[in-house]
Amino acid sequence: MSGFAAAAATSHSLSLAAMEEASRLGQRTARVEHLFLALVVNEQLAGQVLRGLGISLDSARQAVQDQDAAQLASIGVSIEAPPAPGRIVFHETGGYEWDAPSIEILRRASAGTQQGDAGAVLRALLDEPSGLVESVLHRLGVGSEFVRARLAEAERIPPAPAIRRRRGSLSGTSETFVPAPIEKVWELVSDPERLPEWDLSIGRVEAEATGHAPKTGDHFLALARTERPDGRPLRTSKQYRRQLVALVEQERPSRIVWRFSYPDAVRANTRVVTIALEPAAGGAHLRLELQWVRNPERQISLLGWLLRPLARFSIWMQLSQLGSSMSRVFR
Repeated sequence: MSGFAAAAATSHSLSLAAMEEASRLGQRTARVEHLFLALVVNEQLAGQVLRGLGISLDSARQAVQDQDAAQLASIGVSIEAPPAPGRIVFHETGGYEWDAPSIEILRRASAGTQQGDAGAVLRALLDEPSGLVESVLHRLGVGSEFVRARLAEAERIPPAPAIRRRRGSLSGTSETFVPAPIEKVWELVSDPERLPEWDLSIGRVEAEATGHAPKTGDHFLALARTERPDGRPLRTSKQYRRQLVALVEQERPSRIVWRFSYPDAVRANTRVVTIALEPAAGGAHLRLELQWVRNPERQISLLGWLLRPLARFSIWMQLSQLGSSMSRVFR
């Protein structure tokens, strides 16, 4: 992924997580504190550094709430009990935007020699003029300069080699952090009836109660969603309304492979999703691979080759949706 594409991907993932956090409080404007919370659950080095210092999503949310209350008290405003946060409703609502300070932080994170990654965003947050993040970190028992030093140390470690794309296939990989114990995440990704919680193409799964956990080789019938998250009707071509889901491989709690095919669209490609899980500070680290296996009866046309960059962007978007959905279940 090019530097520009990587920066755009970081901006997208942080914006999504921050606006999801704002939606829990009934707000439509994402602010500096929401951007900080988005970093806490980000899979990149900046998020790993924060979590490695003992900062969890729950503790960060509480520190932000306490800091907000302290700022209001400093101007003579007292709130008996702040409204209890609700669930994330970002995907069911609209009208979200960044405030001006957050836009400036994201701009500075990509300016000059900055790469626009999560580390650059964290450094820009630490330099933010209001000192909000520095105050929140103080409530968490961590100094901003210590965070800066730990981030610099982590960035000096050579990154792991990138996973090579499968030759001749439409595939992609991504990573995500889920703020839950690995066993809880395994229960989510290994249960066929819970597929609709993280695969937005599936509305429900017809799985018979067998009294035992799904076994490798088991098949299930999945039905497409009929509504978008905001309640608007979702129309799907008849041949794509059913998916045959196969459990191809599983190794509890570290790896699982699902295959999705369309029994009513015999020439359609098959989708394979591989999820590798590792325990991490504050939760679990997931490596996702999405592969579209071409139907051997279909020949790739010249137009198909020309549209490959667009197809790869589509795969990146699908991976982003899978990862954010898995994380959102536990937030």
